[in-house]
Amino acid sequence: MIENKKKPNPIDIHVGSRIRLRRTMLGMSQEKLGESLGITFQQIQKYEKGTNRVGASRLQNISSILNVPVSFFFEDAPGEGLSSGPSGMAEASSSNYVVDFLSSSEGLQLNRAFVKIGDPKVRRKLVDLVKALAAEAEAE
Repeated sequence: MIENKKKPNPIDIHVGSRIRLRRTMLGMSQEKLGESLGITFQQIQKYEKGTNRVGASRLQNISSILNVPVSFFFEDAPGEGLSSGPSGMAEASSSNYVVDFLSSSEGLQLNRAFVKIGDPKVRRKLVDLVKALAAEAEAE
């Protein structure tokens, strides 16, 4: 038996991880996303791991279901820095920590709860509280 295990393309892995990130941010299961697309949750798993490439029309459908522009799936993609525009390391690291935060269980829970707060003044006070707690932790 000949083994022809091809490694997934880094872009496919990145797009898949962004699909997973957005899906989990919304609290949507793989089954629910699969049902909305008319495919199995196993296919969603393969997309999210990057083992199966997402076609253009399918990615358009996913972006519509997850309520984000298609460009969302390519933000911070590998090799993106090759374009001829200013790209500072500070920007890349700032968006990476956001992805890391939203990929964590606590970050996801905090984000979901925060979005449900309707009063902007309460949201502002919560941000101030978190900043104060962070400054206190740094001082220790």
